[in-house]
Amino acid sequence: MWVADRNQESAEAVVEEIIAAGGTAVGVGVDATDVDALKALFGRIDAEHGVLHAVHYQVGIPAAAGLEVGEADWQLAMDVNMKSAFYSATLGFDLLEKARGKGSVTLTSTAAAIIGSGRSPLYSMTKGALLPLARSLAVIGGKRGIRVNVVAPGMVETPMLSSFFPGAEGKDTSELMKGFRDTVPLGRGAQAREIGDVIAFLNSDDASYVTGVTIPVDGGATIV
Repeated sequence: MWVADRNQESAEAVVEEIIAAGGTAVGVGVDATDVDALKALFGRIDAEHGVLHAVHYQVGIPAAAGLEVGEADWQLAMDVNMKSAFYSATLGFDLLEKARGKGSVTLTSTAAAIIGSGRSPLYSMTKGALLPLARSLAVIGGKRGIRVNVVAPGMVETPMLSSFFPGAEGKDTSELMKGFRDTVPLGRGAQAREIGDVIAFLNSDDASYVTGVTIPVDGGATIV
């Protein structure tokens, strides 16, 4: 397993957890908006293994809020939320094809790509682009034995959650979070493990006939 993160130390921390659980992994520092860096990563995997069975894409930023968005912020959201998804998925296709019918790509979008974000239309637009991207890649990939799917999480209880509340980073967001929880039929945010379990399913043989779909993992937020 290869763990890529913009921060090398973060990648290595995940590798340590994998090794502690009995697995093996390599951690690398990669900026997912840097196409040359992505090409180099897939080149290393090709040179050392010659095949790739699954690519999981987990990249994104909340994006600037409101309707008055500067061009620099607009371009940043495009690069991080869209450009990185396209190249992270497609640059590995040749290696995934070598898995002989067992290649899989999972892309992480958001429930806000389905129901829309009242805070940031830019966020909904850029993460929403992953849904038709996956459908198109599923059509192309099907002929090469590659499945492509999307997970669309709702509110997930992680340190990054506070970044979705402007000016709330590092502050107590319990009341703001409660407002979100009240809109979720299951009445709570997700744990990261609950998102990971769906990703693991989509990349497993249990999902061998599932491709081109988006699965909301949101406690029912998209149905109300």
